[in-house]
Amino acid sequence: MNIKLADETIHKLETKHTRVLIMTAVEAEQAAVLRGLRGSDRFDVLLAGVGPASAAAHTSAALSQSEYSLVISAGIAGGFSEVAPIGSVVIAERIIAADLGAETPDGFSSVDELGFGSSNIETDNKLALMLTSAMAATELTVCCRPILSVSTATGSAERATILQARVSGAGAEAMEGYGVAEAARIHGLPVLEIRTISNAVGPRDRSAWRIGDALASLELASTILLEVLES
Repeated sequence: MNIKLADETIHKLETKHTRVLIMTAVEAEQAAVLRGLRGSDRFDVLLAGVGPASAAAHTSAALSQSEYSLVISAGIAGGFSEVAPIGSVVIAERIIAADLGAETPDGFSSVDELGFGSSNIETDNKLALMLTSAMAATELTVCCRPILSVSTATGSAERATILQARVSGAGAEAMEGYGVAEAARIHGLPVLEIRTISNAVGPRDRSAWRIGDALASLELASTILLEVLES
């Protein structure tokens, strides 16, 4: 994993009064993050809505109204079970729009391959590594892997296998990260994505989902984020 963080950004992250924008899809995630942040006034935790389009629009609106030096997409997600079991945390190494592209006779082609832009956004690698290390020292199981953003959540083993083949080593699948990251990129800000795992990517079996456990992990992960940024 390459660390690509400018000295200016490092200085901003180490400044005690750095403002951080955290976007969650729904209120339950927002509440868990706020509990973890323990009333710190350094953070704004706002709702992005569900899906990449809503997330991009709401994030861009927030960034146009206030000044921030870091943007984070946070929430619960599906995990690729070989990499990220239920209850664990995935910190994004990269944020990838996994279904942004075109179907061709030879299979899926990403917008990168089509020459229409990029489906990959690099995260703040230095902070991702710091958070991963800090969480690994607690009761949390954590990894730093690519996180996929999709417009339609995976509901079959076949689709999960396709996505794993498309992005080697992917840790989690969610719906908002790329939208948040694209808004941050346009505003020239570093981005991070934090996902806690409530279910396995694959066949939808709601009886096996552990949303409560994932929200508890999200609360603890948010406390660790607070401690890392204020250390």
